[in-house]
Amino acid sequence: MTTHNTPLYLISALALAVSQGINAQEAETTQPEASQNKGLETIVVTGVPRRTTIMASSVSVSSVSLEQVQVSTPRSTAEAFRIIPGIRSESTGGEGNANIAVRGLPVASGGAKFLQLQEDGLPVLQYGDIAFGNADIFMRLDNTVQTVESIRGGSASTAASNAPGGIINFISKNGENESGSVATTVGLDFDSVRTDFEYGTYLTDSVRFHVGGFVRQGEGPRETGYTSNKGGQIKANLTKDFENGYVRLYYKHLDDKSVGYLPMPMYSNGDSVPGFDSQSDTPHSALFTKTVRLNGQNQISNGDIRDGMNPNVDSIGFEAVFDLDNDWRIENRFRKSSVGGNFNSIIPAEVGDASAMAASIGGAGATLSNANTGDAFNGDLAMRIHTFDVTMNDFDSIVNDFKLTKSFDDDTSLTFGYYASTQNIAMSWLWNSYVMELKGDNAALLNVTAADGTEFSENGLYAYGTPFWGNCCQRDYDTEYDTRAPYVAFSTKLGDLSIDASARYDSGEARGNYAGAVTSTVDMNRDGVISVPEQSVVGIDHANSSPVNYDWSYSSYSIGANYQIDPSLATFARISKGGRANADRLLFGKVRSDGSVADEDAVDEVNQFEFGVKKRFDSLSVFATAFYAETEEQNFEATSQKFFDREYEAKGIEIESTYFMDAWDFRGNLTWTDAEIAKDALSPDVVGNTPRRQADFIYSLMARYSYEKGAAGLSFIGTTDAYAQDNNDLKFDGYTQVNGFVSYDLSENLSLALNVNNLFDTVGITEAEEGSVPANDIIRARTINGRTTSLTLKYAFN
Repeated sequence: MTTHNTPLYLISALALAVSQGINAQEAETTQPEASQNKGLETIVVTGVPRRTTIMASSVSVSSVSLEQVQVSTPRSTAEAFRIIPGIRSESTGGEGNANIAVRGLPVASGGAKFLQLQEDGLPVLQYGDIAFGNADIFMRLDNTVQTVESIRGGSASTAASNAPGGIINFISKNGENESGSVATTVGLDFDSVRTDFEYGTYLTDSVRFHVGGFVRQGEGPRETGYTSNKGGQIKANLTKDFENGYVRLYYKHLDDKSVGYLPMPMYSNGDSVPGFDSQSDTPHSALFTKTVRLNGQNQISNGDIRDGMNPNVDSIGFEAVFDLDNDWRIENRFRKSSVGGNFNSIIPAEVGDASAMAASIGGAGATLSNANTGDAFNGDLAMRIHTFDVTMNDFDSIVNDFKLTKSFDDDTSLTFGYYASTQNIAMSWLWNSYVMELKGDNAALLNVTAADGTEFSENGLYAYGTPFWGNCCQRDYDTEYDTRAPYVAFSTKLGDLSIDASARYDSGEARGNYAGAVTSTVDMNRDGVISVPEQSVVGIDHANSSPVNYDWSYSSYSIGANYQIDPSLATFARISKGGRANADRLLFGKVRSDGSVADEDAVDEVNQFEFGVKKRFDSLSVFATAFYAETEEQNFEATSQKFFDREYEAKGIEIESTYFMDAWDFRGNLTWTDAEIAKDALSPDVVGNTPRRQADFIYSLMARYSYEKGAAGLSFIGTTDAYAQDNNDLKFDGYTQVNGFVSYDLSENLSLALNVNNLFDTVGITEAEEGSVPANDIIRARTINGRTTSLTLKYAFN
């Protein structure tokens, strides 16, 4: 990759924070001995009726510090999830747009459908798989985070709405420990500069605060030809401690632009097509940054591909926790978020012979459009490009979680809670079609012409809409989803046996409207002449919009027991039933003409069974869980235009372990999953097949060596082979990605760190649009990025 010089004066004086996702900073030089007493004795708060240790709980829960996350040198938030046991994070979409699965629960479309992403105990979005609005787009992992807690399995069913598979919770620093840091990370072989800042302390004996964030800019790990990652985040909280509790206020502002990587051309084995490097290139080009379209109100407007994934988030919230008389405890968490933005990226809808592609549009050949304009295109291969041009008009939300707990003694408690949320989902899909040369370094658009010189395209655009996909994708919808959920949880301890049971009743309503495509003639460039593309311009058919008007409900329960065999050995078992309400992916196919939805389409159910063993030795701890899950699912995938109506089964074993040996610190996890499609109402031929992209094994291993002046380590993140699609034909090879870091203390508070992501430049395909190898052997797929190296200078202060 080309190394660029980026002006450092653009770094904010606030020094908020950095780079490609989370900064690839050095791991802290904390000695392993400081962590030996943690592991299974770590106190967890996510998804449990009351605070407890991992050893004493009957749930599969992990707590990972920010320093441990940084050992894996992630370049994005979703890459950090890969070190969590049981989590399959396909983090090749850039800073967001990751597909995240847990324990064999399916990813039939995209996002994190059965897993909820949280910040400080409340969801980032109520639905983790909103089309082009995946929850991870709206969150960033930076140095304001203290720990990342996760629970996997059925206990999450009653701990949160729409989270039967699990929860990943970012817990923020709160000023309890007076400290701070400033760190700047610079890409050595890719264009990225990011600065992180965080500081927390006590203002008085009872008032403390923490503030921090990041600012970054750069092209990113793939060559787009322009500054495609630019923006930052600031987070702050203020805590007032009282004798019997506390009140904490939260604030977050996120305005960040980051390129969205979509499937791109490569050979079926991951090798690069001539002129396009599958590990460092992208179809994005400095020659193609603007698009003209009708917006959601059918007005001529511009879209900017450089916006990429551009979340705009302003949220305020609070939590209040108080211990009352007679062993009562009251807790309330509230957040109001104003959320909007854009998702603008490009995807090859077809890769093939340029002449055949031109003929399918009506022309006899192609000429260069915006590079050496008018010259004949002499290449063999071209791409039919669709712009995923989506405006996120309104993703605002209001969330409140209230709970009241009665402790009868030190071992028994009963919790009553009530959860309420409102999630808006309003967006416009404004897609266009272009022809582009197959090239990775600033590819040019192509104009399609007839033998007599008639032009079938303008500036590379041959259609205002997507005729290759049946003009599916001009859409506008404005919907609101309300959720109400009373819940109850009981826990008790009978000697060495701990028992907990919980139940939750979720109900809600969906209201709003949606409109599809309509075609008309529009002079889009206002030159007074109707060109061939302008004869058929696709806009929004507001005159024939459809209502959304349905209610839904489901019940969840979870029952678990943990038996402490001896102080170093425990076992647990759990049975659970959970649900997940469907949202915008039901539109344009599953919603009836009167706005109603069939009960079986509105809610998906998950039944789970778990059995686990936890063993602690002097320097070694092992946490193993066997699991079985049955999942019902309704879904819709935008890229394939397919609906899904299925049942899945998955069983497996999840193992998490830590080991300390002198100055060495080892952490690892391994998940074996055997999953299959048990029933399919729409495509019965796939019954019995393995769900797409589900590998038998996924694993992560981190090794760190701490010395007097710093630390060094390696992380190994990998997967065995997996099928690209549910037809079980095209299979991806497994791979292991190796990451490395080394840090050195220049002084007591100043350190320098070198981080390498994908040290051996490994090719690893995570997804593909094709299920079988096409005749030309070229598929559209996403791979992990090639090797990237960064250098971080960090100053820590107390």
